[in-house]
Amino acid sequence: MLTGPKGMLWRFNRETMNIPNVTIKQLLEAGVHLGHKTLRWNPKMKQFIFGEKDSIHIIDLTKTLPLIKNAMKEVHKCISAGGKVLIVSTKKQAAENVLKLANETNQFYVNYRWLGGMLTNWKTIQNSIKRLKKLDQDLSKEDIGFTKKEVLKLGKERDKLKRSLGGISDMNKVPDMLFIIDTNTESLAIKEAVKLNIPIVAVLDTNSDPSNINFPIPGNDDARRSINLYCEVLKETILDAKKNIVKKQVENEKKEIDVKEVKKDKDIEKKPKIKKIVKNIPKKQ
Repeated sequence: MLTGPKGMLWRFNRETMNIPNVTIKQLLEAGVHLGHKTLRWNPKMKQFIFGEKDSIHIIDLTKTLPLIKNAMKEVHKCISAGGKVLIVSTKKQAAENVLKLANETNQFYVNYRWLGGMLTNWKTIQNSIKRLKKLDQDLSKEDIGFTKKEVLKLGKERDKLKRSLGGISDMNKVPDMLFIIDTNTESLAIKEAVKLNIPIVAVLDTNSDPSNINFPIPGNDDARRSINLYCEVLKETILDAKKNIVKKQVENEKKEIDVKEVKKDKDIEKKPKIKKIVKNIPKKQ
């Protein structure tokens, strides 16, 4: 048993944790080892850099491999415990992957723009989400009682809210974990998560700052092939973890049935025995 974010207890069985088997060959083929130009590096990433070639830093994949597996284990624990992951990457080359990944795994996402206070000012964001849902409802009616100009204006407002909040419109509370691609672009999301003590899994390129990242994955955060690999590994991890949730639900239902049956048996045993009272009926003369 482990303690997760906000005191959540993570219970899991190692035998049911099937983490995708990523190899160094796969990482190489996806270009995960290719960092940024040496002039753009962040000295804090030195421990994850193997060397340089043609003025480009090369990421040490022998460090990336165990770290990506460790990060996926943490994601697995979170999902198995019934938690939710917020997938964040607003860069163009990752936006489509993030949307697809979130839909296939039933997680939340932000792939257009991170609004300030999306986590730390959740109540205000919830009001914006309510506004989005109301606009959706109103605009879906055949006769909403507005002029064409007003309908057009409302439509633009809805589309704007949907781009930023569509991926969290069903999120009832702050997420249990963040998965981030490109920590430089998503620095605001990281600050808010740190403030709320939400664990962060993040892909770190050679120009990234590893500070405040709980579970780092050193790797290329720009190449589409690399992003595809991260998303595929995360998808497989989440889907496997969700199998544990189904198993637990079945086990809990079985326990509830057993408890009810035991209680029923005890109640029957506790029932007082009804003694038959025989009245003395006078014999006929």
